[in-house]
Amino acid sequence: MGQPVTVVEQPMSDPDIVRFELNRSLTGMGHERYVAGEDIEGDRPPDVLARRLFERGGIEAVHVYSNVVTIKLQPGSSRDGLREVMEKLYIHYLPGVEPAKFD
Repeated sequence: MGQPVTVVEQPMSDPDIVRFELNRSLTGMGHERYVAGEDIEGDRPPDVLARRLFERGGIEAVHVYSNVVTIKLQPGSSRDGLREVMEKLYIHYLPGVEPAKFD
C-alpha cells in the first residue's frame, strides 16, 4: 500500500554531495537540516526520510527543501541505494510485512 516516489538524481561537481529531486514536496517552503549523530525527533516525512538515510550509513548530513534532498556523503561512501530509500518513503507495506487489522 502506498505510492512510490519518483526520484531523479541531479549531477553535482563534488562527488561527496548528491542531490535528488522528488515528485512531491516534503517540507513545503521550509528548510530542514539533519546531521549524523543528532537525534531526529519528529515523524514528518523529512524526519522519517533523514532517519532512514542515516540508518543506511555513510552519510554526514541531509538537507531537505520542498522536493529537493541534498545529501553529504562521508568521504569514500557510495551513493548506491539512496534513491531506493526515497522511492520507498510512502510504501507502507513491504513484502513480508502484515497489514494492520482493525476490528
